[in-house]
Amino acid sequence: MAHRLTQRLAAPRAWAALGLLLLVSWAHVGVAGWMAEQAAAFDLSSPPEVQRIEVAYVREMPFTAPAPRAVAQAAPAQRRTPAPAPAAPEPAASAPLPAAEPASSPSSVVEVTAPEPAVVAAASAPELASSAPAAFEWPVSTRLRYLLTGHVRGEVHGQAQVEWIRAGPRYQVHLDVQVGPSFAPIASRRMSSEGEITPDGLLPHRYEQETRLAFDGPYRAIVRFDGSRVWMSNGNSMVQLPGVQDTASQFVQLAYLFDREPQRLRVGAVVEVVLAMPRNVSAWVYDVVKEELLHTPFGEVPSYHLKPRREPRVGGDLVTELWIAPQLRHLPIRFVIRQDAENYVDLMLDRRPELAAPDPSTRTPP
Repeated sequence: MAHRLTQRLAAPRAWAALGLLLLVSWAHVGVAGWMAEQAAAFDLSSPPEVQRIEVAYVREMPFTAPAPRAVAQAAPAQRRTPAPAPAAPEPAASAPLPAAEPASSPSSVVEVTAPEPAVVAAASAPELASSAPAAFEWPVSTRLRYLLTGHVRGEVHGQAQVEWIRAGPRYQVHLDVQVGPSFAPIASRRMSSEGEITPDGLLPHRYEQETRLAFDGPYRAIVRFDGSRVWMSNGNSMVQLPGVQDTASQFVQLAYLFDREPQRLRVGAVVEVVLAMPRNVSAWVYDVVKEELLHTPFGEVPSYHLKPRREPRVGGDLVTELWIAPQLRHLPIRFVIRQDAENYVDLMLDRRPELAAPDPSTRTPP
């Protein structure tokens, strides 16, 4: 009698547990299906060739004081409210500093008449080096860790990290995203860029993207840069434009440009990035829409919100918004990746960036 009563009481609990398991599985299958759709038609046979350089991280990145942005804040004369005429002419020193007129190129900062904003292209050009501060130095190897939340056909959770690895003139950027627990992720994606550091920024040689699902995969996509053409995973190729970046390297290239020329990062500016992706090469345009104070687990961090002009659409490229932190070497401290209006993942930095010891091969000799 007691045994039968126990069975009757246990049955509803078992069905409830099964229902909860199915609900959670449905949400996770949703995000797995989302990633599978993005991985469709990729090459499963090509083995990965980017061998990750192992790095030991020994300390946290300190906050740095924001660089002066006086040039960025000086408004063009036509936007200013005229002041009453002075009794005597104003000395030349009180006039706003005119912006430099760089040569016309995809990476120039173009000051235009109101109300159009200035344009900043992420594909840097040689003339930028002349205006760069002499003290600029690429950061040592750095790791950023993020918490993942969002909604993809159901609530999702996970973790992600970005690694910038510097070894002499060689670099690697790795972006790893996992949905579900770290010990048994439902879905994961690894994006890796490898290339060289040049006076004009990063020069990618190879990009690899690998997607794994709980019971399927891996799906791989590869983009190769041979110096004259970009070869995409679908077999097509295009002329390699100056300063072209891949999906992973673009974020470090932006940090490099803003770190070297901080006055370029301001509300109303436009950032243009030429991106080589597994299926196409195209220009992505980001608007610097506003300044935001982000509340992170390690404190409040001022940031600039960059929003792409592309609208997310089903079957199209995923659209990424990012938040750049000037006090953390202009690194991205938040990403929001959208597929459409309802499905997205939100990555928020959950600790200070971690730094490796300086690489002896990158030190400047006395």
